[in-house]
Amino acid sequence: MKQKKIFSIILLIVAALGFQSCSDSDSSDTAKVMRLFQGNTEVTELNFSLGASSQMLGVFSDANWEASLSEESWCTISNHAGFVDGDSIQYIKISVAKNPESARSVVLTVKAGGTSRTVTINQNGTETDPDDPFISAFTFVEDLKMGYNLGNTLDASHEANKYDWFTPSGPGDWQTYETCWGQPITTQEIIDDIAAKGFDIIRVPVTWFPHMDANGNVDEAWMNRVEEVVKYVLNSGCYCILNVQHDTGAKDGREDNIAWISLAADEYDTTSPLFKKLWTQIANRFKGYNDKLLFEGMNEVLYKNREFGSFENYSADDWATLNKLQQDFVDAVRATGGNNEYRNLVFATAAATSDVTALSQLKLPEDIHPNHLVGSVHSYDPYWFCNDGDAIYHIDYFDTDCQTEIDAIFNRVDAHFLGKLGVPYIFGEFGAIGTHPDMAERVKYAQYMAKKFKEYGTTGLWWMGLYDRQKREWNESEIVDALMK
Repeated sequence: MKQKKIFSIILLIVAALGFQSCSDSDSSDTAKVMRLFQGNTEVTELNFSLGASSQMLGVFSDANWEASLSEESWCTISNHAGFVDGDSIQYIKISVAKNPESARSVVLTVKAGGTSRTVTINQNGTETDPDDPFISAFTFVEDLKMGYNLGNTLDASHEANKYDWFTPSGPGDWQTYETCWGQPITTQEIIDDIAAKGFDIIRVPVTWFPHMDANGNVDEAWMNRVEEVVKYVLNSGCYCILNVQHDTGAKDGREDNIAWISLAADEYDTTSPLFKKLWTQIANRFKGYNDKLLFEGMNEVLYKNREFGSFENYSADDWATLNKLQQDFVDAVRATGGNNEYRNLVFATAAATSDVTALSQLKLPEDIHPNHLVGSVHSYDPYWFCNDGDAIYHIDYFDTDCQTEIDAIFNRVDAHFLGKLGVPYIFGEFGAIGTHPDMAERVKYAQYMAKKFKEYGTTGLWWMGLYDRQKREWNESEIVDALMK
């Protein structure tokens, strides 16, 4: 009996030593703790919209790890291994390609010795309609090179008889309205010059209120002129965005700027019927046009005080008004039928800003057909580089701080439109339009923006300038070359 007891004790000691030895030998490559997370939440599943996009996955492990995908044709990861000393957090960037077909999934496995965790990666698919005659919103954005805004033309918003120098004979006097902000009458040749330089999408901002009667009926002569300019753009081979411009926006102390569309919740019941009536008239006039023509619901819509700035005074009802107006726009256009049933429609944030709050409050309008909605923001950032103002605030050099600010904008815009709403997006306005930075610095800005557009699979539309429409000469060709390059 005593010998058996001694032998048993020896076995226990050997086993214990063996277990300790194994633990020591495996400690470098077997994780005692492993978590896969986003933010503070551990995840076992990641969901992507149908567009090309990326998400970051955190890996918390106390041991070296390896990562692999069950299939890598459409989903890729930035790194396949992590090497750590002690507790450490590392990240894997998971990227998916655009999905033109049915929904699909792949499994990401992270292992450290005998410990493993998995995350299922799901991506929605495009719901195709065999009767849909138009390109999808994603295809439209992918097809773009660079855009231009035909500003200070059909968007002139002075009300008749307010100024001695501005004396139109009536709403139908489109020549006076079109030229009152210093631009010439638009011609096919002007548009052709812009297209020949490489721009392939031209936004035609239009202000409608000076040409509407008390019942919201648009003057026929004005509507005819708008259609004529749209035809110039389409004849040039470019895409065209037609919108509602200074019917929204800031009054800037000008009595003549009515800016009758706002996000004030207590104005919605009055504004909504006129807004829908306006878009019904526009849509009916253009419903036979092909998918080269897009509509944009509103430009830079603001709160009831019509001022840019903080959103701290916006109530939940005001934010709801933004989304109700966007829905009114979509519903009014779709209801006119014809090609408008499938036309690509552009919708923007409040003030068209990339502000975090404005992005978070913007919802996706409901639509009878998927894949024909395009998000939009405007970016003149960094502000004191891109705009003139008090000289004390000028940023004269396009440096890494400027790049960092732009990087953050692209990240959050992409995360909201593609990542959350599942739609492509464009920068409907951008540009370094101030006069204080030297041309060389503005060229650096243009080069960087073009680089970011390519990186994120989108584009932007420069706000006028660059080309002297009076002389039909390119006076800032260095910037154009940077954008196209």
